[in-house]
Order: sequence, then structure tokens, then C-alpha cells
Amino acid sequence: MTVIASAPGKVLITGGYLVLERPNAGIVLSTNARFYAIVKPLYDELRPDSWAWSWTDLKLTSPQMGRETMYKMSLKHFALQCTSSEARNPFVEYAVQYAVAAAYSTFDNNKKDLLQKLLLQGFDITILGSNDFYSYRNEIEARGLPLTPESLASLPPFSSITFNAEQSDGQNSKPEVAKTGLGSSAAMTTSVVAALLHYLGVVNLSSYSGAQHQENLDVVHIIAQTAHCMAQGKVGSGFDVSSAVYGSHRYVRFSPQVISSAQNAIRAMPLEDVVADVLKGKWDHERAKFSLPPLMNLLLGEPGTGGSSTPSMVGAVKNWQKSDPQHSSDTWKRLSEANTTLEAQLTLLSKLAEDHWEIYQSVIYSCSMCQPQKWVEQASEAVSHEIVKALFGARDAMLNIRSEMKLMGMAAGIPIEPESQTELLDATMNMSGVLLAGVPGAGGFDAVFAVTLGDSGNNLAKAWSSHNVLALLVREDPRGVCIENSDPRTNQITSGMSSVSIV
Repeated sequence: MTVIASAPGKVLITGGYLVLERPNAGIVLSTNARFYAIVKPLYDELRPDSWAWSWTDLKLTSPQMGRETMYKMSLKHFALQCTSSEARNPFVEYAVQYAVAAAYSTFDNNKKDLLQKLLLQGFDITILGSNDFYSYRNEIEARGLPLTPESLASLPPFSSITFNAEQSDGQNSKPEVAKTGLGSSAAMTTSVVAALLHYLGVVNLSSYSGAQHQENLDVVHIIAQTAHCMAQGKVGSGFDVSSAVYGSHRYVRFSPQVISSAQNAIRAMPLEDVVADVLKGKWDHERAKFSLPPLMNLLLGEPGTGGSSTPSMVGAVKNWQKSDPQHSSDTWKRLSEANTTLEAQLTLLSKLAEDHWEIYQSVIYSCSMCQPQKWVEQASEAVSHEIVKALFGARDAMLNIRSEMKLMGMAAGIPIEPESQTELLDATMNMSGVLLAGVPGAGGFDAVFAVTLGDSGNNLAKAWSSHNVLALLVREDPRGVCIENSDPRTNQITSGMSSVSIV
């Protein structure tokens, strides 16, 4: 039996920093960039003496990094012992341990006998990430290709991730992997957890609707959140794992205590008891359905000016909050109001599309072909005026968000929206058909995003290219975690292979 699960990467378009604290909300969009986990037995048949084994074998393969890591896993404590010299992957390790512990904590004795047989066959796990998770600017430039989506699409699916650093003796050392900020560790953790829970029979993810499927997703979410936090060594907001499980939505974080209590208990309790408590814990996160309005498209750009460290930027903002509580509180209040306004305007546009589709379609396509200052001229009667008013409401809210984020960065001494990004974003928002643009998540130099109308994304990609910004093949895909029918390498499932169109 082979199980293949996939989970999407994310873009946080509102809620940067604020989403760390309840009850602030963030809008997170899942994308067509997906991480895949392929789980199958390591051994086809059990050896006669396997009943006496206290350990089983695990092989973890990452073809893109050219790595194959072997482990022994204790069948009593679920501890993993690396038996090869390859670098370890803590996200996959915790995903395996917590998924197996979840099976032990939820199964009765009959199911545990079957579970034991599955475990004794070992695990053969392969992980694959869409090219979109990683930066291939250097490779494109080395080939002499232009910085365009077409160049990205010409790369083979699941391309190798290059080892940038070399030791003095010429041997490859730990790779310096340049990423695009789509949440690869969360998507990877979620895909491994989902594949293992389905493989072991803890959940059945084959159906895609109904209350039972929702309950199964909730189990995947809890185990993936816990494993991801354990691997990171801290309890983050969890929006990246949440979108990897549920897809695009409006997110309010869970109370950190639900996982921090597990971090403390792990020292004194068996892992399966800890996981049982976590599964029964008070998970008070909130999520509401959200996706971009019709005929609007997400576009991501990679400026290539170097990455930013999210943990250090978050630390700087927290220090600023402590040192200047009044000003920081006022800034967060204004930022929260702007986030709420943007969400409300986009929701209104979705409702207008639903109620007045033909008028909505006509207005969006007209506005997609002209600069924002001419959008008012595209409205000829009451409904079209309301649509244009909502478009400007969304733009103004985004400008307010950017302004407050930039002020917060200056006060905290960090480049949330650096000047180079400001110039790029201002130019982007003045282009034909661009509704809004900003820096996703915690900001910095990593990436920029835009929401475009109709087919205008193609022109924006060309304009970005002339400014040394690579438009990625990423677009919004509201699906969350799911079971795949076949190996993605066979199907060449990758966002770049489906189409080079980025609208």
C-alpha cells in the first residue's frame, strides 16, 4: 500500500505580526505550490523473528536535496535514532513520531495488533516540494534566461536544490537553500502527517466532504501543528499549518497553552499520553471561509535582494511593544482596523459578483485595462459604481496597512517595508489592472505580492521583469491537504507544468 498526500504553501496578505496574538485575524491564501509525502512499507514481508523486535526502520528520501537518511524508531517510546551520516530533518522526524503516537493513543487492542504489523514493515517516506517553494533565480541567470515565468516553467518539475556552500576541502556542506517564503516547513510537515495518519488508518482523507471529513482534517491539523511547533522549538501563530490543512481562510490563532502544556508534559509522560491530551485539548483557533473575489488573481514576485529572518523581525517588534506600549498599541489598533476594512471590501466584491455577475464581469475587465485613476470612468450605473467604490475601498485599506506596517518597522528598527520595496510596490499599484500590492507576512526583502484584475497579471509580470523582479508561477488555490491518486513525478504535477499563464 502506498499513500500520497499533498499540502499547499501559503501567502499571508493581512495580519502580519498581529496574527501572533488573539483575537487578531489574518487572511491567509493557500497556493498551487504543494509539498508531497509518499509513504509505503520499507519491507514487503515481515521476517519470522520480527515479533521480537523493539525497533523498526525508517528511510527518508529527499530527491531534490540528493539525500537518503536512515533511522531506527523505538516501538515503545517512538524515539528516532539516525543511523546514517546525512543531515537530519526535525520536521519530518516529529511528524512521524506524533503521527504514530496518535495511532497508539486512539486505537483499541485489535487495531493495535494491525498497527504493530504495519510498523514492523518499516516506513519508506519520500518528500517532494514544488519548485515554487525555492528560489531558482541563480539558475535562471546562470543559463542566460530572462527573469520571466516562462523561464521558471522551463525547469524540470521538482528540480534539484543546489548546494551553495562548500567547505575548504571541497566537500559539500549544509546547503544554503534560498526559499520564496511560502511556508515549506509547514506544508512538508502537514503532508507527512496526513500521509501517515491515512496510511495507519487513524483518518480517512479519501472523501472530501461531510462532518466526518471535517473531523479527520481537525485531527491532521492538531498533530501537524504540534509536530511543527516541536520541531521549531516554539509555539508560533500556526496560520501556515492551518492553511496547509484547510486551504484559504480567515484565521485567528489558538491559545499557545494547548501546545506549551504538551512541551512541558513530554518530559514526564509517555508520548502517546501527551498526544492523547493534545487531541482532547481546547483548540480555540477560529477560521472562516475566504478566498479572492472572482476574476482576481494573486501574483508573487521575487525581488532577489536577499532574504529576511522572520524570527528576528518578530523579536524586534515584541521588544518595541514592551518598550513603547502606548504607541505600539495605537499602531496595532489602526492596523487591525485597516485589515478588517480590506477583508470587508473583498467580501463585498465577492457578494457583488454573486448578485450581479454580468455587470461585475464587465467592470472588472474594463478596470483591468486601465490605470486606477480611470476606474471611475468605467462605472455607468448604480451597481457598477458600487463595484468601483469597493475596489477603491480595498486599495485604500491596503495603502493604510502598508503605511502602518512601515511605521511599525521604523519604530522597531527593522525593514518591514524597506524603501526598495516601497518604490516597487508604489509603481506596481499604479499599473493598469492592479488592485493592490504589499509585502506578505512579516515583510522584509523576501517577496512582494499583488492582486490583479482580469488578465492584467501578464503585463505586470513583464514590468516586474524589467525591474529585476521575477514573477513566480504561484497563484491562489483554495484547496487544503488532500490524498493524491498517483506519484506527482509520474504526472509531472507542478505549478509550472500546468500553464505558464500567471493570471
